[in-house]
Amino acid sequence: MKGYLRYFSTKVLWFLVTLVVAFILNFYLPRLMPGDPVAAIVSRMAQGMSNTTGIQAIYEQYTELFGTNKPMYEQFFIYVRNVFRGDFGFSFSQYPRTVADVLRSSIWWTIGLQFPAIIVGWIIGNSLGALAAYRKGTFDRVLMPVSIFLSNLPAFGMAIILLVVFGVSLKWFPTSGGYGFDLIPNFSWKFFWSIFIHYQLPFWSIVVITIGGQAIGMRSMAIYELNADYVKYARFMGIKDRKIVRYVFRNAMLPQITGLALAIGTMIFGAVVAEIIFSYPGLGSTILTAVLGQDYPLISATTLIITIMVLTANFALEIIYGFLDPRIKAAQAD
Repeated sequence: MKGYLRYFSTKVLWFLVTLVVAFILNFYLPRLMPGDPVAAIVSRMAQGMSNTTGIQAIYEQYTELFGTNKPMYEQFFIYVRNVFRGDFGFSFSQYPRTVADVLRSSIWWTIGLQFPAIIVGWIIGNSLGALAAYRKGTFDRVLMPVSIFLSNLPAFGMAIILLVVFGVSLKWFPTSGGYGFDLIPNFSWKFFWSIFIHYQLPFWSIVVITIGGQAIGMRSMAIYELNADYVKYARFMGIKDRKIVRYVFRNAMLPQITGLALAIGTMIFGAVVAEIIFSYPGLGSTILTAVLGQDYPLISATTLIITIMVLTANFALEIIYGFLDPRIKAAQAD
């Protein structure tokens, strides 16, 4: 029990240290970007004005509003205080909207797209990889080249292929947007059907890419486990192959679960390519808009969300491993 307590307390300590360091970098790095985003906002607000004194007064008003006239360390402590209140400030690129409002309107689109795509791709890829390792033969010889091709194809490449083939040539699915541009969001079948057909191309562009990498990883781990000494010994003892395979694939799944946790943790960052190509109204497109508009309050908020998701996924994975992996149990017992 003491060994487990030491293991978990170490993981908690590293989680907190990493979170603090990431929080500090999350604040400072976006603010080191060149340019003055407040000046860009003032130039839009002051169009047609010729009075330089008035323009200067507007500029000073907005620097006070955004807090950019304060020293960096003071801005940091204000930022920390506001984050714990759930206040990320105003968005520079979409002013007068708040960062929280921008995130609320886009994050659910990303989660609804990425999470099911990652899970479906992970399940299909691991199932195909396990079958290829167990059955071998023609199935394996066909699956491996296809999986290698898919895993090495850039995400934007697969998205463009699906866009051109199924959107432009066959015209089966729309090529952009989260729903029809002529529709107003409402609880009607027409609106939900529009969301469904706009969902298909970005969804499958993520699924197909995920399948290739997962199939290769699972196949390699399953082959390694199938050739392990404990499998040969179990077969020699006459244990049924069905029971052996269950343990083999349980051990082979451990690295794949790690990959799944990391994929879920970074799914917001992974949404950028698909959402940009298909103009999907999620957080990926929001991040691109924030970077182009030097919107560091929005950049800080989105990267902080990504950081917390990645750290939480890794921390949860380490805790689960502590219970599931017999090698960790043995190490703690010693």
